[in-house]
Amino acid sequence: MHRCALWSLPFLVLPLTSLADPLPSWNDSASKTAILDFVAAVTDPTSDSYVPEPDRIAVFDNDGTLWSEQPLYFQLAYALDMVRQKAEADPAILTSDALRAAAAGDIAALRETGREGMLEVVSLSHANITPEAFRASVHGWLTTTEHPTTGLTYAEMTYQPMVELLRYLRDEDFSTYIVSGGTLDFMRAIAEEAYGIPPAQVIGSIVNLSYSVEDGVPTLTKQPGLFFVDRTGDKPVGIMNHIGQRPIFAAGNSDADFEMVDWVTAGEGARFGMFIHHTDAERETAYDRGSPIGALDVVLDEAEGRGWVLVDMAKDWSRVWSATP
Repeated sequence: MHRCALWSLPFLVLPLTSLADPLPSWNDSASKTAILDFVAAVTDPTSDSYVPEPDRIAVFDNDGTLWSEQPLYFQLAYALDMVRQKAEADPAILTSDALRAAAAGDIAALRETGREGMLEVVSLSHANITPEAFRASVHGWLTTTEHPTTGLTYAEMTYQPMVELLRYLRDEDFSTYIVSGGTLDFMRAIAEEAYGIPPAQVIGSIVNLSYSVEDGVPTLTKQPGLFFVDRTGDKPVGIMNHIGQRPIFAAGNSDADFEMVDWVTAGEGARFGMFIHHTDAERETAYDRGSPIGALDVVLDEAEGRGWVLVDMAKDWSRVWSATP
């Protein structure tokens, strides 16, 4: 009986990883092709676009880019819950319009108090606690509290296509970082579990900390106020202070990420800029221009001319949530 020499067929000697789709939740579209082509070019030593491993750095916004941000930023939803719980135990803490609005869950009234009102809410809900205790509180809240519209826990509302992208980049020897307006300890509570990103690779707004010795034990305690706000033009500042060099890949979802992506893609050599466009009203929420959260306006006008990829959530993703198919 003639035996077929299967080993002689070229496609069978390829490693299995080369046959697998690294982005299975992405539809075959121009966005997916652009990502794959870029990664192939910068990781091929024979390519003119080759980038050595230490310089393969990718930065990602979090809210609206790696997980949902509607109808509220998750950190704000947490802060409101904490203020409400504290107020139930001691109503006397509600000393301002902002805190009363937060305890009542009145977002419109809270917005009217402006940035100072928001800082009051963050200070009351985030201060006078050690970073370790705060992270434990946040992790417990994210993994047990249900989102008001999806029924999923907040921790389950990461975007599966973006989780795949993070994993794919790391498989190709990229270092992946979160760069968000949220505070460091809030994201560090879940980043490694949700995205495979360790705490040291999270860049965000920084809450004031104080050092003291309590009963002989050196202790750090979170204090009211913010030491650094990681938004808009401060994102490149945070990246340089934390990483010390310009990344080659940046992804965001709103005009608040414009400066980050603009700075990253302005560097020499191969560069990649990407924005998530929330077009899927059925599976998530459709929003862009004029949205009070995650507005995408300037980017829509500028992306094509700057060579940035606009990911159409409805068309480019076959799946949205990591927790559900």
